Amino acid sequence: MSVKAKKHLGQHFLKDENIAKKIGDTLTLNGYKKVLEIGPGMGVLTKYLLEKDVETYVIEIDTESVEYLQANYLNLAPRILEKDFLKYDLTEVFNDEPYAITGNFPYNISSQIVFKTLEMRAQIPEFTGMFQKEVAQRICSKEGNKVYGILSVLTQAFYDAEYLFTVPPSVFNPPPKVDSGVLRLIRKEDYTLPCDEKLFFKVVKQGFQQRRKTLRNSLKTFNLSDNLKANSIFGQRPEQLSVQEFIELTQLIENDE
Repeated sequence: MSVKAKKHLGQHFLKDENIAKKIGDTLTLNGYKKVLEIGPGMGVLTKYLLEKDVETYVIEIDTESVEYLQANYLNLAPRILEKDFLKYDLTEVFNDEPYAITGNFPYNISSQIVFKTLEMRAQIPEFTGMFQKEVAQRICSKEGNKVYGILSVLTQAFYDAEYLFTVPPSVFNPPPKVDSGVLRLIRKEDYTLPCDEKLFFKVVKQGFQQRRKTLRNSLKTFNLSDNLKANSIFGQRPEQLSVQEFIELTQLIENDE
């Protein structure tokens, strides 16, 4: 029995054992004893995770994949969560324990997976996995780069991001139309921000919504004082600002009289 890839779930099953093992090996196993794999499909990556000195859990929305895993990975069965990662409250499984996340992520929800991880960052010291190449590059990109954006700044505020390697379409069934990229995020030692975090998210998102405009124009809705708008930082475009400068910008807005 094998599972048929479902287009509406964005499934592309990895069929190359070497790459599956390589993705499994992106985990450093530092700072956690449990790993959650998102979208295991037929378990090509799962079997390499099960060899490691961590407790592996998988979360899978596709019933057919769940049945396949239950039949073929008997020792994993109690740790197969038939749930939607984006909607499920994982504290029901992990309480407040730390765990890493990995997977060959469905392209159509990969950015949302990152945003949910950021919300749960207090419990997730490490995150590795495979994305569409340009999304992986965007997450790891630095300021001054045209792909640098919301995802880059918000992720790198809390995690050190590293692009590891590129994977060609030919190793998937069905092959996607684009290359894939594997990355690793390791949470910073101090992952609290020295500014209002909600405001930081808002400033970053608003700034990049009109990325060609200067921040003076794109942040108009914040009703900033003329005095603050005279600051030279507002003459820049969002992709020119480093993560640290976005934090400083948020502090300026926070203290605006």
